[in-house]
Amino acid sequence: MGLQPLEFSDCYLDSPWFRERIRAHEAELERTNKFIKELIKDGKNLIAATKSLSAAQRKFAHSLRDFKFEFIGDAETDDERCIDASLREFSNFLKNLEEQREIMALSVTETLIKPLEKFRKEQLGAVKEEKKKFDKETEKNYSLIDKHLNLSAKKKDSHLQEADVQVEQTRQHFYELSLEYVCKLQEIQERKKFEFVEPMLSFFQGMFAFYHQGHELAKDFNHYKMELQINIQNTRTRFEGARSEVEELMRKIRQNPRDHQRASPFTAEGYLYVQEKRPAPFGSSWVKHYCMYRKAAKKFNMIPFEHRSGGKLGDGEVFFLKDCTRRHVDSIDRRFCFDVEAADRPGVSLTMQAFSEEERKQWLEALGGKEALFHSFNRAIIPRPEGSAQLDQMGFTILRKCISAVETRGINDQGLYRVVGVSSKVQRLLSMLMDVKTCNELDLENSVDWEVKTITSALKHYLRSLPEPLMTYALHGDFIVPAKSGSPESRVNAIHFLVHKLPEKNKEMLDILVKHLTNVSNHSKQNLMTVANLGVVFGPTLMRPQEETVAAIMDLKFQNIVVEILIENHEKIFRTLPDATCPETVSLSASPPNAPPRQSKRQGQRTKRPVAVYNLCLELEDGDSPNPSKEDTPTSSLDSLSSPPLTTAAVHGLPGPDRNHLVADGDWASTASSQTRPSMVQWLNQQCPATPACSPAVTPPSPKSSPLPFSPPAAVADKPPESVASRKARAVYPCEAEHSSELSFEIGAIFEDVQTSREPGWLEGTLNGKRGLIPQNYVKLL
Repeated sequence: MGLQPLEFSDCYLDSPWFRERIRAHEAELERTNKFIKELIKDGKNLIAATKSLSAAQRKFAHSLRDFKFEFIGDAETDDERCIDASLREFSNFLKNLEEQREIMALSVTETLIKPLEKFRKEQLGAVKEEKKKFDKETEKNYSLIDKHLNLSAKKKDSHLQEADVQVEQTRQHFYELSLEYVCKLQEIQERKKFEFVEPMLSFFQGMFAFYHQGHELAKDFNHYKMELQINIQNTRTRFEGARSEVEELMRKIRQNPRDHQRASPFTAEGYLYVQEKRPAPFGSSWVKHYCMYRKAAKKFNMIPFEHRSGGKLGDGEVFFLKDCTRRHVDSIDRRFCFDVEAADRPGVSLTMQAFSEEERKQWLEALGGKEALFHSFNRAIIPRPEGSAQLDQMGFTILRKCISAVETRGINDQGLYRVVGVSSKVQRLLSMLMDVKTCNELDLENSVDWEVKTITSALKHYLRSLPEPLMTYALHGDFIVPAKSGSPESRVNAIHFLVHKLPEKNKEMLDILVKHLTNVSNHSKQNLMTVANLGVVFGPTLMRPQEETVAAIMDLKFQNIVVEILIENHEKIFRTLPDATCPETVSLSASPPNAPPRQSKRQGQRTKRPVAVYNLCLELEDGDSPNPSKEDTPTSSLDSLSSPPLTTAAVHGLPGPDRNHLVADGDWASTASSQTRPSMVQWLNQQCPATPACSPAVTPPSPKSSPLPFSPPAAVADKPPESVASRKARAVYPCEAEHSSELSFEIGAIFEDVQTSREPGWLEGTLNGKRGLIPQNYVKLL
């Protein structure tokens, strides 16, 4: 479990646990700051001391290997896991370069040191300044509250009113700062993933040019570099989408905090000052407690907590409520007070003080006391206005009209669906489309009055205006689960199954829309709208959560992934029925069968090509042809292997400021999202010894010694791994492929033309006309 999200609504409660979560985020940023500081120091050592270059590289590699990004929420995307694993990959690469070192050029300063210093100064430094303001305002706010609550009720009304206004202004200012600080904390946690890794990519690119064998090494590393750039861009794009949603949620909460309070198990909760009586000479003291009350059980919890002492949490007390009485100012020299009597403590009465008269009335209502206003502590339910969009025949007409116009007039427009139309024009078009009379008269395909961006914005607005999202609230969580776990194949199968659980109208409209989006992505070389970009646009539109929270916004990236899977597998999902046994066979919580661990490097000085490009090499070498057919070529274009290094702007793939230098051939842009295609992250995950990448369905006996990555079954324990002539083999264990270059098979499957693979522990063979990799310890040669 990573860092917990910081909810904006908690800024107004300011509970002890909220403060604990803030400290966890602050500690993580401090750890990152120290790490970057150390990394900058190590980078400077590379320039300053050539004699100590080897030692500096070892230290640098060690730092990279040990650092791990923390994430917000309960899961990472494949892109984020690849970014996280990239530091370990960089570390391994440095170790391999140790024997070939040459003097680093001054480019290290420009490509590595300055960007990291800028990130540390501008981003991490800004958070430190925000923390100082937040701590200062916390001290000021609660000090003023203490002072204010000690005011005598006998003072003049004008004096008391003035004091009330001052306290309220201070509290509002504190809430504003708290909201900004929470937003900044979460933004920097997400931002560092790409802001930090990009300078590392530049550093490694510069490194190749200064080594005698750098050219060969760069070719071996090039595909992984491009995969990582796509991972970074996908993460950046999702971050930008999530940030806009977070800012919108913060704006809504700032305008009306009570309408966006999270559902709570407590009838009432918040801070109260509790009077602690002492022996006669010493009077009494008032101690601030965080109090929680459950009306059904009449259970009252209170925990002493002091913000100004570093958030010290005291021992809590629990009692069962018997009665609650409002205190008049003539009976106590404090305002906003009430008494509670405990059922399990006969004769014991506690006097409590709220922060304001309004809060006292709310507590009295919740506790069953007098002067209740019937104002609920829970979040208000805002009814949907009448006349909103509906999933009816008119809705289908709107969808088809818009899609037809887009495909006729603007399928090649750059930034299609990302470039928004003028709001007033969009609203006017949508009003005309939702009116039966004017809708039939509209000719969007041939009309020059309506721009394509206005039509696409109207279509998105219609989908967002539906009473519930097209993929329904009921199945929202079910769709998210497969995007967070499982193999690419299991994800597709699970989503295939869930789509057919949608209501018929929802499924029909989703089919029409996704078919259109598939067509849009097929023109991505012209419109720059790749599958990943379309996922960012339509993820929140088709799968918005029922409750707006920061935690829900952090799941936006997984909503995007679900939409990507729908687009990439449209024909299978909507044109075929799902497996009836899907809930049993596609378990989202269980890991699929694995394969032997792939080795990342040959024995010797040269590094082996990453597994992500191995299937390309296999096709070229086995077919003895430099131009494989299009259907044999993986999703990533072969041209990308020889493409020049991409700039950040090129990876963005969209027009806009600083994004004008696009790759000429644009082949990389058609690459599908790494969330659903085989990628280096799967191979990197297989390298971890803590989670072996192969566990046969039936546990094989373990021989005394074996040259394989792990002990093979007894059936093949005596098989020499060094060389296998072309022959047949039979599967003795079942296996599910985790990469496009691997084969899936059941027990008894017969493989043709089996040969030794360059991958240790793997063979190459043909099954049912498809050639690919086979785990060597899963088969017996015939």
